[in-house]
Amino acid sequence: MQPLTAWAPRVLSVLRIITGLMIIQHGMAKLIGFPAVPEFANLNPLSLIGAAGFIELIGGALLIIGFLTQPVAFVLSGEMAFAYFMAHAPKSFFPLINGGTLAIIFCFACLYLSTAGAGPWSVDATMKRA
Repeated sequence: MQPLTAWAPRVLSVLRIITGLMIIQHGMAKLIGFPAVPEFANLNPLSLIGAAGFIELIGGALLIIGFLTQPVAFVLSGEMAFAYFMAHAPKSFFPLINGGTLAIIFCFACLYLSTAGAGPWSVDATMKRA
């Protein structure tokens, strides 16, 4: 298994990039209407969901490039936990029923990134080398 272990830092970067891409689309849907999601059609950007959109848009972009990864991932982890308990948990105890599975996965993926860092393919790693 030693050869696979050598890939761990690069796979960390892939996890960060894919997580950022998945999160940024939520912010884009909320704030710029792309992709179009009917429940976000007339969203007030100054609402709680609008604020979440700004966090997701900016945080997702920063995760994609790997800049300030650890604090950004920590904020996103908290935002996803907040979203779960505000929007999903009141509907049911079970995430499969309350629609909160994705929020939980994002929460813990970001929590991991907040401790593990950005990986080698990132602005953070480039700044450390300089």
